[in-house]
Amino acid sequence: MHSPLRHLPSLIWKHRPIQLTYFVTRRCNARCPYCFYLQSEAAASCGDELSVEELRRVARSLGSLLWLALSGGEIFLRRDLPEVCQTFYEVNRPAIILLPTNGSLPDLIAESTERIVAQCPESVVAVKLSIDGVGEAHDRLRNTPQSFERTLQTHARLAPLLERYPNLELGVNTVFCAANQDAMESIIDFVASLPGVGTHTVSLVRGDLRQPDYKAVDLDKYASTAARLAERMQRESSARYRFRGARLKAAQDVLQRQLIRRTVQTGRRQIPCYAGRANLVLGETGEVYPCETLTQSWGNVREHGYDIHSVLRTSPARRGGEAIRAAACHCSHECYFMTNIMLNPRLYPALAREWLRLPKAALHR
Repeated sequence: MHSPLRHLPSLIWKHRPIQLTYFVTRRCNARCPYCFYLQSEAAASCGDELSVEELRRVARSLGSLLWLALSGGEIFLRRDLPEVCQTFYEVNRPAIILLPTNGSLPDLIAESTERIVAQCPESVVAVKLSIDGVGEAHDRLRNTPQSFERTLQTHARLAPLLERYPNLELGVNTVFCAANQDAMESIIDFVASLPGVGTHTVSLVRGDLRQPDYKAVDLDKYASTAARLAERMQRESSARYRFRGARLKAAQDVLQRQLIRRTVQTGRRQIPCYAGRANLVLGETGEVYPCETLTQSWGNVREHGYDIHSVLRTSPARRGGEAIRAAACHCSHECYFMTNIMLNPRLYPALAREWLRLPKAALHR
């Protein structure tokens, strides 16, 4: 695994991105009503997706990465996804490559995933299947017939790869929203029964939605879900990560859910946010954003010689960065909470407490 220790200077100097979220495409074969991206102004923008050759130029301007999160749209609809991952792997050496998917293309996902894990042996490649309900409940929530069945087929194709590729992580993510918050216990139990699935994350619904009622969640139910996931990590050996430093990452998962609940409950930021500095978003057509929530572009890499740092020196970037540092916004974005926790030494005592609660044997093999 590419060592995360390369990024220790970022504890002090948060002057460059170490986490990049790249929206590889806005194309999607699902119609989830609680998807914030397909309904955002950013996704409505027209233009050609960045080519692999263009991405290589962007990657060269970034430096090493701790975390590369690919997003969309359905990322596996980009047939050159293995080449995209290989480009960032060769240039930026990310410790973790995150591949979220709706799981509806079993053959394509399995084939592409195997190519990626084989081509990126020093990166942890984490594939996250989306499961928002059990059986037909999942299909209804996502407005996509047979989605649940196809996701299980994808799981069946990916699970055998775990034995051949030690850098592969197989997990599940569930969007927590008003429509499924009462079914979380059954969803968690079902996911726990899937062979090879180590991690189950829950993402609180976020963003500007056309149907805002999906965001009318009961935060007490979210807290109960978070507690159940933490309890499972403490109790069951199957609830584990496979990579070095897994116990620390699991502790961070527990702490971030606590912070997310307080953020939503109070309507204000709980910890400093490093969006636009340590964390950055690249859209499929080259637009650069500080995060997924703030949709005012800071500039397009195509207009700045594919140099990320040139974009970060623009007036919109300077003004946007000042507003973020002044705590003018708050959100519940789980991926950014990860970096915001890891780069904030004041949280280390709380992180250590959660770390001590988790047994080593249950989290690393």
